[in-house]
Amino acid sequence: MKFFHLSDLHIGLKLFNRDLLEDQAYILRQVVEKAAKEQPDAVVIAGDIYDKAVPSAEAVQVFDRFLCELVGAVPDGEIMMISGNHDSAPRVNVFRSLLSRQKIHMIGIPPVSPEEYIEKVTLEDSFGNVNFYLLPFVRPSMVRQIVGTDGEGNSLSYNDTVHSLIRRENINCLERNVLVSHQFYLPTGSSPDGIERMDSEIRTVGNIDQVRADALDWFDYAALGHIHKPMKVGSEAYRYCGTPLACSVSEAGQQKGIIMVEMSGKGSLKTTVLPLKPLRQVRVIKDSLKEVLKQGCNDYVTIILTDREDLDVVDMQERIRSEFPNLLEIRRETWKKADYSRNIITEADLDPFALCCSFLGDLEDAEQELLRDVINTVREVR
Repeated sequence: MKFFHLSDLHIGLKLFNRDLLEDQAYILRQVVEKAAKEQPDAVVIAGDIYDKAVPSAEAVQVFDRFLCELVGAVPDGEIMMISGNHDSAPRVNVFRSLLSRQKIHMIGIPPVSPEEYIEKVTLEDSFGNVNFYLLPFVRPSMVRQIVGTDGEGNSLSYNDTVHSLIRRENINCLERNVLVSHQFYLPTGSSPDGIERMDSEIRTVGNIDQVRADALDWFDYAALGHIHKPMKVGSEAYRYCGTPLACSVSEAGQQKGIIMVEMSGKGSLKTTVLPLKPLRQVRVIKDSLKEVLKQGCNDYVTIILTDREDLDVVDMQERIRSEFPNLLEIRRETWKKADYSRNIITEADLDPFALCCSFLGDLEDAEQELLRDVINTVREVR
């Protein structure tokens, strides 16, 4: 059994207000080309198809073209995708039953009533069945009718919610099982602060969305989405593939790619990263103005100027923009001087939760939890 693992397409994303639709269409054509060459039995997209819950018509057209070309490239393959935290779950879920008859499984909504279970697609090869469990992004409030509440009637944590959803499935451990999920999984015992996160990711206050990775122990492979940098979650078999295209300057220099998974018998797994080459790289160039101007290109570039002397701001910007038509930003390197304010914390240094706490004064534990929930909700719908 061979399948592609993709995630976090974020179609419609803008980088410093620069439209990336051309770049995204370019990278998605490469996905189609590699699928045509490798002929995978399935292509899996682990959430965040779009960058916004209500994507533009142009973004939908890019995705529609990609899906049509992908179906043409692998006519015998199954295409499976789930909604992520950036997607509108009901919109992704539209035509779910109809599309499944065409070997396209777009799962936007997780099980929400006791009689419902995680969508399962079963494929078969010479070694037997491979069961794909398609679990869209889950907020505890979405599935409380299934998983219940805590002793005080509140929704369970993200961790307990995801563990409960998986435990209620009748998973046949003698067969090969794959989970497709869009959550923040952490190796058991590790700290979320030790995970490098990209600027393009939505992060919750206090990392309340973290889920212990032991929830994945039931599966032979976990095709994960949500983290934008390629990452293993304690095992070669549990992986984030990252975005196929850099979504922020913090991803500059990352090699993006598709994870191709090959499974033979139970316990036999091979993964290969198929590299993707963008139309334009995201780069950071740090040097003096004179040296920067020698490196003109069409890439998306952040310029950090190291000149100590004053520069003619208007002339400097014009000269840089003429050499870098896709310039993202210009910064000046800050040279350290005597630090008289090292112990002074300004508002700019505080995260939104700390800033609100400093404004509101002493808050009780229940009030702090309510504030965290409000901030996280705003971040998720922005």
